[in-house]
Amino acid sequence: MADCPRNPPITSPPIRLAVCVSGGGTTLQNLIDLIGADKLDATISQVIASRPKIGAITRAEAAQIPVALATRGKSQSLATFSASVFDPIRESKADLVILAGFLSLVEIPADYTGRVINIHPSLIPAFCGKGFHGASVHQAVVEAGAKVTGCTVHFADMTYDTGPIILQQTVPVLDDDTPETVAARVFEAECQALPKAIALYAAGRLKVEGRRVRTLGQAE
Repeated sequence: MADCPRNPPITSPPIRLAVCVSGGGTTLQNLIDLIGADKLDATISQVIASRPKIGAITRAEAAQIPVALATRGKSQSLATFSASVFDPIRESKADLVILAGFLSLVEIPADYTGRVINIHPSLIPAFCGKGFHGASVHQAVVEAGAKVTGCTVHFADMTYDTGPIILQQTVPVLDDDTPETVAARVFEAECQALPKAIALYAAGRLKVEGRRVRTLGQAE
């Protein structure tokens, strides 16, 4: 991702989010709950699901959030699939796109460059990339004997888990941990890190400089 100016603040809050999901939707639910409790000044204008009949769809429908299904067929091109993802996002006038356990690679269109962020359950560049998602990440952490892990929020680009890092939050890996206990601890960190990143973006406090993301002060 090339250098870009400070992202402009959202001048007419709340920030409008589109959330892309592929599974149970626990990250989506966390955002719904934070918004409902007035702890995140945002609204979710669209949910995009890459699979039918997943828990995330049920959660979105319960919160009366529009859902669009974007599944990639075997013969479908990446460009066509990506358009099926971003067309409803664009129509919903979303300011920022959240990849919340979205397991499909997408091409980010020009009008959403720098406006898509991903949450990954490890400290990138460790335990990331194609094939590292969900339980497989935490299994690898435990098998490697890592002493710390955590989560990473980063701007998404055209490959898996390689975009500039916005923030990371660490958690310990204990001697008697299992992948399940590590996953629970990391998810708690995700529930704090993602809304913090969204708030920074909404305030216009993020600036990408090459591989780095600067967090600007309020007055800058």
